[in-house]
Amino acid sequence: MRMPLTLSLYVGRHFLLAVLGALALLLLIIGLVELLELIRRSSDATRNVPFFVVLEMAALKLPTTAEKIYPFAFLIGGMVALSRLTRSNELVVARAAGVSVWQFLLPGVTIALLAGVFFVGIMSPIAAATISRYEKVEGRYITGKPSILSISPSGMWLRQVDEPNLYFRDQPAREYILHALRMDPASLKLSGVIVYLFDAQHRFIGRIDAPEARLERGRWIMRDAVLSAPDQLPQTAPSYSMPTQLTLSQIQDSFAAPETFSFWQLPGFIALLEKAGFSALRHKLHFHSLMAMPALLAGMLLLAAVFSLRQARRGRTGILLVMGIATGFLLYFATNLIYALGAAGSLPVALAAWAPSLVVIMFAVAALLHLEDG
Repeated sequence: MRMPLTLSLYVGRHFLLAVLGALALLLLIIGLVELLELIRRSSDATRNVPFFVVLEMAALKLPTTAEKIYPFAFLIGGMVALSRLTRSNELVVARAAGVSVWQFLLPGVTIALLAGVFFVGIMSPIAAATISRYEKVEGRYITGKPSILSISPSGMWLRQVDEPNLYFRDQPAREYILHALRMDPASLKLSGVIVYLFDAQHRFIGRIDAPEARLERGRWIMRDAVLSAPDQLPQTAPSYSMPTQLTLSQIQDSFAAPETFSFWQLPGFIALLEKAGFSALRHKLHFHSLMAMPALLAGMLLLAAVFSLRQARRGRTGILLVMGIATGFLLYFATNLIYALGAAGSLPVALAAWAPSLVVIMFAVAALLHLEDG
């Protein structure tokens, strides 16, 4: 028997409202926790942070936080919707009329797939823009990061400030901007290097050109460097040492986080990272995890059915709900572990990103086949 369209829309509306309610409740709880944490961090900062800035930061982080709790919203919302339909005997009547559990879940699964596409295609760019703004505000008011690294089609750009030991032509340099066409992470060697130096008043005091530079502990070593300064003739140095506080791990950490790029920007940035000689595992993992989100949301809704469809007939309502939520948290920690293995290169990126979704779907389908059709 084919499920009537009216019944499909009715069930789908129940799923949608329950998921939206669960998402709003989770965002409210997590938003309050984030706000309290930001208040604590701002109170420890060296400078006074206005409260409206703290509120802005909490609001800017919410879209990115929502990306992490979408699966929980579908799990909890699916359990709530199915519990209501089961308690009101609407599911029992539909089953008596010949509607199978798969037909009954189809509207919810369809909503999950469409919501996943919406979250990835539309909400992801919004979350990327807001978290980028959040990191800028955080760096300005709380962390005050001294170095910024960016990758562009023209190469790698690095800005470092507060280097009191660097003197150029007897002038102290407090800031430099380094440009390189490429970096080899294995040898820590830059190629096609240009360094622009500025004093404490941000005035240009000189420039260094070198075919290559190598990062050693506490300094850049440049070979065949050409030193230029205003109103002076260029000079050549077979080897020139420039102090730095950076390490390779700090350089890697200075890259924009994968969450600051939308789904549509990630492929281009991944190509730029690999062209510059850096690892793009984290960004590839984030890209594949976004692609897998619709399947994960559908799997979580099927998982909700495992703990909700039979509870009214067998009792143990509270136990089953707790088991469902515990399973969701277990899945969350397992997913983070798998992602960590993927980011470390221990697992293929595609496998690490898609494995949680496929495992949830296979487990939920197997459990439903056993409980309903077995």
